[in-house]
Amino acid sequence: MTEETPGFEQEPDVPADAEAAQTPDHAAQAAGPADQAGPAGQAGDAGTDDQANRITALTAQLDQVRTALGERTADLQRLQAEYQNYRRRVERDRITVKEIATASVLSELLPVLDDIGRAREHGELVGGFKAVGESVETVVAKLGLQQFGKEGEPFDPTIHEALMHSYAPDVTETTCVSILQPGYRVGERTIRPARVAVAEPQPGAQPAQGDGGQEAAQAADEENGGPDEG
Repeated sequence: MTEETPGFEQEPDVPADAEAAQTPDHAAQAAGPADQAGPAGQAGDAGTDDQANRITALTAQLDQVRTALGERTADLQRLQAEYQNYRRRVERDRITVKEIATASVLSELLPVLDDIGRAREHGELVGGFKAVGESVETVVAKLGLQQFGKEGEPFDPTIHEALMHSYAPDVTETTCVSILQPGYRVGERTIRPARVAVAEPQPGAQPAQGDGGQEAAQAADEENGGPDEG
């Protein structure tokens, strides 16, 4: 008889077939994680493709925004240029209207200025009349009125009006020999042309042949072999 040690029990013997039956379960557990790696990798590839597509879409949207921004910038620059041109036109028109209004007022004062000028020529601009006349001339000068027309200057039909005509041997072109009434302008606008007497060169007059003419004739004779003899 075998004596059993108290407190210890013997484990039952496991058949060999049972151990063999447990082996596939362990193999399945070991192969489980490896089999799950395949679907996970495919999901990662799909996520990368989605991100690339999203980046492409955002890039296309950015290009569209840049194109729209360029168009709006060009429109703004064109609008600004048109506004600047409009401002220049308005300023130019304003100056033109001002000159026209000033010229209209000053043209009414030209007879007064003519009277003051004639009084000065005859020595009658004295006393209180002299002070008044000089004050009027100062005011119109501040308004931009300019007087023009001098004796001896060439005749210009755009600023001169010929009232008298004569011939003179001492002029080489049509010349203003007398200023009957001075001309006036405001800026580039002529209010009244200068009324003048003009003189033209004498018809048929030729410059006298002096020593220079004789020397030229002698030089021509020398080139031709001298004066003819006999």
